[in-house]
Amino acid sequence: MASRHDLDPRLARAMLAHQLSRRRFLGSTGVLAGGVLLGPTLLAACGGGSSESGTADGLRISNWPLYIDEQTVGQFEDASGISVDYTEDVNDNEEYFARIQEPLTREQDPGADLFVVTDNIVARLIELGWLAEIDPANVPNMVNLKASLASPASDPDRTYSLPWFSFMTGVAYNKSLSPVEITSVNDLFDPALAGRVTFLSDMRDTLGLVQLGDGVDPAEATDESVAAATERVGQAKADNHVRRFTGNDYGDDLTSGNVWAAMVYSGDIFQLREDNPDLEFVFPSEGVLLYTDNMVMPYTIGDGAKANAEAFMDFVYTPEQSAQLAAYVAFPPPVEGALEVLAETDPELASDPLVDPDPSALHEWRTLTDEEEQTYTSNFRDAIQ
Repeated sequence: MASRHDLDPRLARAMLAHQLSRRRFLGSTGVLAGGVLLGPTLLAACGGGSSESGTADGLRISNWPLYIDEQTVGQFEDASGISVDYTEDVNDNEEYFARIQEPLTREQDPGADLFVVTDNIVARLIELGWLAEIDPANVPNMVNLKASLASPASDPDRTYSLPWFSFMTGVAYNKSLSPVEITSVNDLFDPALAGRVTFLSDMRDTLGLVQLGDGVDPAEATDESVAAATERVGQAKADNHVRRFTGNDYGDDLTSGNVWAAMVYSGDIFQLREDNPDLEFVFPSEGVLLYTDNMVMPYTIGDGAKANAEAFMDFVYTPEQSAQLAAYVAFPPPVEGALEVLAETDPELASDPLVDPDPSALHEWRTLTDEEEQTYTSNFRDAIQ
């Protein structure tokens, strides 16, 4: 049997097809130890987190569930001599932010030296002054970062963050059941789909796509454009056009045929197609929403732990290592050359638009203020109740 250090990327991909993506994971937190996910009971037996801000001979990483292959942690430990405590405890951006908010407010250790969160949380942490700067001298492989990800609104100079992976929010439909061929976001509002369509419960996801359908790029969102999209969604809810608003639990309805079309996350459909080949992820004519999850370090981190965290960033930023990760998670890799390496072992995956999307189809929200975030979210939730 192959060890975690020898696992073929194609085997890892096959394993993934029978697992949940990181956005579909509904369980509790866990720690990956020797390739085994430890549940909360075992975690409790292992004791709580350290009160120190990291140690010179170890590295604590917090990431989303099922967002890393079986090999990378062990390979890094072998190559660096650094012991890694890898915890899969980032299940929701807002939930994780709430968990680290108090210790960081008190200039204390949040329990991780390196953690992975999405763009909007990165922007909030930078504004609060709670992230440590990345020393480029310690991460020379940063030069491999894709140019398209080099200057996000959340961190224009990549001073504090380095992408882990990107993912997309778009549309999927059942080609054998839907009376409508989905080519546009606006097709989701077609009366022929009444009661057979689901939208996402996340404000940014649903209102971002609806704004695209209204001809507005979320990068230029205004109070008026967000309000118009909210009203349109609210009316669809009132008319019982939308079957329900979901998190990641749209998968069963789509595969079973209860739902004919849905707003979805790209990685999920890659997997759901294994169960129902009639499902198709659509890049609407207006485009899809792009998000990026990023590696960041808390400003309370000690010098030794910071050097270890930067060593890990550098390790995963070679094309070969990034390709290995992409073979498992099936998301667009952030490293130049990774797709070319992936094509050598899995050309089908490397050319899949879910992993290698057309850049012209990708759209991102502008950075929202805290007040805007709260107002838009509150109004959206009122509309879909």
